Order: sequence, then structure tokens, then C-alpha cells
Amino acid sequence: MSTRRLTSVDAFVVTDLDDAPLSCGIVRLAPKLLLDGATWLARSQTYQFASFERRVGGASAGINTPPENRAEAIAAFVEEFTPDSGTVLLDAAKGLGAAEIAALRQSDPRPPAAIDGAADLRRAGVVAAAELALGGLDGRTIAIEGFDAAGLELATALIARGAHIVALSTASGSAASAAGFDLGSLTDGFAAHRADIVNELGVDAKPGWALFGTKADALLVGSKTGALDHNGAPHVKAGVVVPYGTMPVSAKALAMLTRAGTVVLPDFIVTGGGLAAWPADGASLPDDLPAAAAEMVTSALGEVLGAQQGPLLAACERAEAFLLGWRSELPFGRPIA
Repeated sequence: MSTRRLTSVDAFVVTDLDDAPLSCGIVRLAPKLLLDGATWLARSQTYQFASFERRVGGASAGINTPPENRAEAIAAFVEEFTPDSGTVLLDAAKGLGAAEIAALRQSDPRPPAAIDGAADLRRAGVVAAAELALGGLDGRTIAIEGFDAAGLELATALIARGAHIVALSTASGSAASAAGFDLGSLTDGFAAHRADIVNELGVDAKPGWALFGTKADALLVGSKTGALDHNGAPHVKAGVVVPYGTMPVSAKALAMLTRAGTVVLPDFIVTGGGLAAWPADGASLPDDLPAAAAEMVTSALGEVLGAQQGPLLAACERAEAFLLGWRSELPFGRPIA
């Protein structure tokens, strides 16, 4: 793993595999981003690429700047990093808009759909993974941790397949309804008060951690790395934990959930739908990209569901087998928070 610190701005770029022909990941912007978190984001990307047989290493970059210097910091990052933009591909993530780093796309070999449609394809993969793990979504109950704009879109897709959203949480608290929240209430509540939707749903608000104790068939987690840790794991009543973000389940929580018989899906497979728009070996783009994303994710997931050690650890072994097919050694450390 290598870390490059830029000289014109307080920023860094982490690449996981030094011998990879290409690296790909995200760039974030905030007043203070920690290098340790970025290294794990890059490692998770490496395992995602390996899970779908791509000889690509993970990457993660960060721009540290106060809000008042935002424009200057982004411009400096783009200018200094542009010469490397053909070998290290970066997509805008937290704190950045895609248009703000659009200049980096000039040397990007990926089809436009792999960038512009990434969020939609990622969501298609998450929904398909939940459907596979639960044996169908019709009538199934779902709790969503970290409900935001992407959470609303995810809830919309799940409800369209017959699922019931029985609980959700934000940074300000959680709300639950055994009967499930209808899509209209979720949409109106989010529009009325995005940060505090739990108080717009007509039920008693509870602390955010109360979500984990909700009776549901599946718990979707992903607001941040380690969102579900050893403090929340003992309360989980859902039979399946479906990640929609990177490394949301800590190692201690994974061990506790596995002992309790809860199935924890591998985040780097579940969130890999975007790769459907970046075919391996120069293959042509599928006509139906969301369907292709769903098929790609469920095909890989089907190989690890039911594994004795649990699907997450089995998925790590599966990715590592591919990595050893083109590298002499594995990177040190698995992508588990």
C-alpha cells in the first residue's frame, strides 16, 4: 500500500496494490480526514474488484480543507493529480460533487455509465442481495440504519418489490412501525425535514441505537464504517444484515452476530453493482444495466451464502483466491472494521 501526499494542498492519495495496472476508488473532502480510514476504504475496493475478477487495486483520496477554502483546495488537487488520473481513477464521494472533479474524467477509461449511473446500479445490487438472502421481498420487513436521500431511494425500490419498511434511523434518532411506513409518508417526511424525518412520521421517536432491536427480517446498515459494532450487535433481532455501505459491521460485531446465527452479507459484494457498467476484458455494455448489476451481485453472493464460516469470511477467501491468481502475495489485513 502506498500513500502520496500532495504538495499544493493538504491532501493524500492511497493506492492499495503497488503492482496493479490500474487503481480505482473515491475522493472525499472534509476539514479533517484520517489516513487510517482511507487505507481501509482502499482495501475494501480491492476486495470488491477481486470479487468480480477485475485486476484493479483499490484507491482512496482525501482533501483536507476548511469550508472557506473549498474551491481553491479542489482546484489545487485536480491540477496536481491530473497527470496520474489515467492510472488512478477517483470518483467524488462525501463532501464533493462529481462536477467539481470533472476534469479528472478526461483520462478515465470507464464508460460514462460506470460513473454517472453508479448509484443506481449499486442500489440494484443491494436490493437484489436482500431479495436473494431473504428468499424474496414480498411481505418481508426491513429496518434501514442511516436513512438519508439514498435511503429513501433504497426504500422506494424495496417497497416496489413488496417489502415493508418497519424502522429507520438518522443521526437524530429512530422511528418504528410494526405495520410499516408507506412510501408517501417517507417521501413527505424526508421532504419536510431531511435531518429529522423521525419526528415527521407520526410515531414516538427513540434513540438511534434502538433501531437495532427492531423485529425485522433484514437490517440494512451502511451510514459509516463500523456503524454496527459490539454495542449494537447483541440487540439485533433481524435474521440478515445487508450492508449498503463500506465495512459497516465491526469485527467484534461480526463474531457476535455469527454466533447468534445472524447472516451478515459481504459488503464488498453487495455494493458492487456499479461494476456492471464497467465490463471486464473490454466486453460490451449489457442492454439492461440494472438487471445486469443484480445478476452479477447475486451470482457472486450465491457462491458464499450458506458457507460454514459465514458469507463475509467466505467472500474474503473467494476474493483472495482471485488475487493470488495474479499476485505473489495477499495484501495484509481483510476489509472488516
